Amino acid sequence: MTTPLPSVAITLGEPAGIGPELCAMIADRHARVPFRARLVFVGDRDLFVQRARRIGLAPHLAEYDPASFAPPGGACEIWRQPLAAPALPGRPDTTNAYATIAMLGAAADACAAGRFDALVTAPVQKSALLGAGIPFSGHTEFFARRAGVPRVVMMLVGGAGRHPLRVALVTTHLPLAAVSAAITRDAVFETIDIVARELTARFGIESPRLAICGLNPHAGEGGHLGREEIDAIAPAIADARDRGIDVVGPLPADTAFVPDRIAAADAIIAMYHDQGLPVLKALSFGGGVNVTLGLPYVRTSVDHGTALDLAADTARARTADPGSLIAALELALQLASAR
Repeated sequence: MTTPLPSVAITLGEPAGIGPELCAMIADRHARVPFRARLVFVGDRDLFVQRARRIGLAPHLAEYDPASFAPPGGACEIWRQPLAAPALPGRPDTTNAYATIAMLGAAADACAAGRFDALVTAPVQKSALLGAGIPFSGHTEFFARRAGVPRVVMMLVGGAGRHPLRVALVTTHLPLAAVSAAITRDAVFETIDIVARELTARFGIESPRLAICGLNPHAGEGGHLGREEIDAIAPAIADARDRGIDVVGPLPADTAFVPDRIAAADAIIAMYHDQGLPVLKALSFGGGVNVTLGLPYVRTSVDHGTALDLAADTARARTADPGSLIAALELALQLASAR
């Protein structure tokens, strides 16, 4: 008997963004050199077909039937989640905000129910959702609430070779003024604990080595530049060591990402979004992958946004780089196999 292929749900993302074109490129590649997976795109079928045709592609799409097997011949499937209004490339419309949320919710619920082995998401436009009155700070937080998980961790993976860079975050989409209050002993420890567990369970790293950034310049300079390291971060690190986790820090963030540190750690944990991610994106933008740790299912995404300016220009949309979405799909398959 043959082993069933893992099934992956791929959301089309913001209807006006570059996501539909990137998904069409994935479908076109799958028809020529199939991924070892059943690929199910989640979104509006007409949008998918129109945007594929716009860049000269015509992928074959079968209707998704959860009771059937994967279609033959490298065909992809579409799970229809209709839009409320036609979408214009480069021009987000709040009219489609609730359809976008419904698409994400349907995919998340299906993954949580075990219908898919992994979820890969194209980027969404937060301003379109917020403009419609939907409180949306990001995919990471949305999926955590949907699954009823008290804490998840955003981790980006980039680089190749022997020492890939993995950067996890204690806080995600917060204003900088709110970060200090969110850096608590519990928050830092829970982040360390989740990262350590998931690196073992999903990435196959038996005894993960973690490096923890401080929050303040020079990691607080012994309390002269802030007390978060003394009051929250160092105690959380001590708690993690008591649990047998191999962890060092708090490290000054300006030297935490030098090559020797990257080589010595399986992941570096930063305190906030723009402390860790600029380094990773400088090294691997366009090929990095966003992974949500702590969900009951595998979820990956791209390392870039909706690229509205790119989507608005047909010639530029035709040459858009699907590298990050391909990397997200390949890592999702790897993590799903590990589970």
